[in-house]
Amino acid sequence: MLAAGGGRRLGGRPKALLEHRGRPLVENAVRVLRAGGCRSVHVVLGAAAEEVTRRADLAGCVVAVNPDWEEGMGSSLRVGLASLATGGAGHDAALVSLVDQPGIGAAAVARIVAACDSPSALVSAAYDGRRGHPVLFGARHWEAAAARASGDRGARDYLAEHETEIALVECGDVAEAYDIDTPEDLARLE
Repeated sequence: MLAAGGGRRLGGRPKALLEHRGRPLVENAVRVLRAGGCRSVHVVLGAAAEEVTRRADLAGCVVAVNPDWEEGMGSSLRVGLASLATGGAGHDAALVSLVDQPGIGAAAVARIVAACDSPSALVSAAYDGRRGHPVLFGARHWEAAAARASGDRGARDYLAEHETEIALVECGDVAEAYDIDTPEDLARLE
């Protein structure tokens, strides 16, 4: 899960620490991933990493800190994929989710996980037919996706290049793919 951003459009409030259901948003995202069937959860932190690890319960997670978080989501994706590749746990796939999308729950994650059939899989949630998060990368894609990841585009360019390989899984009936990006969006947090 990518949770490294500094929340510049939120006045510098790190999104991982925004309160949702009485706890930091990062905890909600971890619960969703576990309930959706992810057996190992790697959390990429950046902005306020020390404060996040102090305030949030990330027990059982592998926490990786992105020292270059200000470069954007691409650098966080590289750190997360490297964490999986060097973790020695024999992962076949990585499901990439974003901390600032609390409308995406365990049902959507479970659908994406269930659609993974090999280390060559590329699976994406779709909302009314449009690709969104979470996105699952089979291990065969990690190195190339990391190499193409840049700025706030993350893996968008890599996915566009491999669009015909992506299995879209409709999730619009079980999830809402909104982001918490602006002060107005804070009203969506419970």
